Amino acid sequence: MSILPPGKLTVTKNQSRYKWYISNENQQSYLPKSQKSLAEELAKKKYLSYKLEELLLEKKVCTQYLQYFAKPYNKSEQLLANPRYFPLLKSHFKPKSQTHDEWVNTIYTQNKNHPEHLIHKSLSTNLVRSKSEAMIDTALFQNKIPFRYECLLQLGDLPFFPDFTILHPITDQIYYWEHFGMMDNPTYAKNAFSKLQIYCSYNIVPSINLITTYETRNAPLDIYQIESIIHYYFR
Repeated sequence: MSILPPGKLTVTKNQSRYKWYISNENQQSYLPKSQKSLAEELAKKKYLSYKLEELLLEKKVCTQYLQYFAKPYNKSEQLLANPRYFPLLKSHFKPKSQTHDEWVNTIYTQNKNHPEHLIHKSLSTNLVRSKSEAMIDTALFQNKIPFRYECLLQLGDLPFFPDFTILHPITDQIYYWEHFGMMDNPTYAKNAFSKLQIYCSYNIVPSINLITTYETRNAPLDIYQIESIIHYYFR
């Protein structure tokens, strides 16, 4: 790691020519062109000092933001989760189109495998299999995106149950969202890639009509990723 030289660089313009000056404490002296390498190092030092100042400010703002939102639910979400208020508020989170609302409420074939794993309740009142799925479910619900949880999708002879089947609120195109939550498990990851291959063979392609999210124990999914995905695809 290189050590940057002491002093501060100042560049002035005299007609069409630039002059370099180096300042140390209260003294300023002219820097001749023969010392261009020193001027370059001082310019780099100035740039890095500004960059550090900006990053420290950004860190401070992010820290304050995260401290403010450190609680798992903010007040609005707590109100929605309150059974005394949810029945009064639920209608405000329905899809805007009556057709979309009917699609959401139409009975469909759901995944019957391992119902004992459906232990996480989202704000939509759906029971899902993981905290990450609960965050996705809640975000779709709060954004009034029409969706179904683990709805049957028949691909040839293979029954699939995508985590979320989504009806685009503007184009009415069907999207699927699969969340892969244990990508640090080799067997799980292998099965996930095989599943994606099957999807692609039926023209269900990631980033086109298939949304995929991933996480490991050390890199969990967060609500900011989810919200940015919803904004990108459905807004």
